[in-house]
Amino acid sequence: MASLSDIALAPSRPARLHLWLAAALVLAALASLQVGAADVTLSALAGKFMRGEALSPLERLILWDIRLPRLAMGALVGAGLAVSGAILQGLFRNPLADPGIVGVTAGGMLGAILAIVLGGLLPAAHLARTGGQLVPLAAFLGSWGATLLLYRVSTRGGRTSVATMLLAGIALAALAGALAGILIYMADDQQLRDLTFWNMGSLAGASWPKVLAAGPLVALALGAAMTLGRGLNGLAMGEATAAHIGINVQRLKTAAVLCAAAATGAAVAIAGAIGFVGIVVPHLVRLAAGPDHRTLLPASALLGATLLTLADVIARVIVAPAELPIGIVTAVLGAPVFLWILLRRKGGLA
Repeated sequence: MASLSDIALAPSRPARLHLWLAAALVLAALASLQVGAADVTLSALAGKFMRGEALSPLERLILWDIRLPRLAMGALVGAGLAVSGAILQGLFRNPLADPGIVGVTAGGMLGAILAIVLGGLLPAAHLARTGGQLVPLAAFLGSWGATLLLYRVSTRGGRTSVATMLLAGIALAALAGALAGILIYMADDQQLRDLTFWNMGSLAGASWPKVLAAGPLVALALGAAMTLGRGLNGLAMGEATAAHIGINVQRLKTAAVLCAAAATGAAVAIAGAIGFVGIVVPHLVRLAAGPDHRTLLPASALLGATLLTLADVIARVIVAPAELPIGIVTAVLGAPVFLWILLRRKGGLA
């Protein structure tokens, strides 16, 4: 039986974990602002600030228009993908679930490929109205379209079947991949370069308009996701048990899918396909804090933002002055970690 001191200390453990993760995110943010292709360091900028000197136009451009929006976009994408993975793993009660499993990523990629390959066929007036955001807009619409289709297929009589959603998501991803293959076959050389960069994921196109477009949606999805902790904890014991303890299971499923779709769709729309964040981050948090989703969801947001920010730093410096697509970095780092997690579980998928 737990002692009174254990009970008194228990609530502080999640708070300490969140504090440590927040500190790690601050350090990662400082590293992101410090490095880059230009010889402008954060320490030099801080020195100028302390001496009351004005920043040069180039320094202001690099700090405010390049590095800060890139940092903000990386944190948003990392947090959105990680929380989406945690939600879907709880919803499906499957530790191998990730945002791609519901077809959101596949739908977003198909939308982006459509815009890249066929966007030039649109009238110039229509292209001008998008303000250069045709590809992100198409990716977001593709993500939401895939989610709505998946939800319609898996819902009958007002009840959503998780098993049907899982299988339909696999089928939808395969169909989107086939259609994308046809479009890639039709693409010219320049379009193929764009498609390759988009497929691998990148933060190189970060800008304040993109951050402001995706930020509110990701923030809204993350805020709503933080209210799902108790419901996902109950769902882990089975739908019947969750219903008996007062959880509206159907409403929980709907909210979980919408939150995951919103966060992942916005992330794909501004950064392309970035793998392993949604599947690895929740596992790492569970190793440190256990399966309680009330702790898992906010901790996953912090750790996802931190890891993607650090991955972006690595992508910028490892082949400087060139830059690796961040999806390559997350795959190289995430795949060994995921294999280690499977081996640590002594049976992995069994």
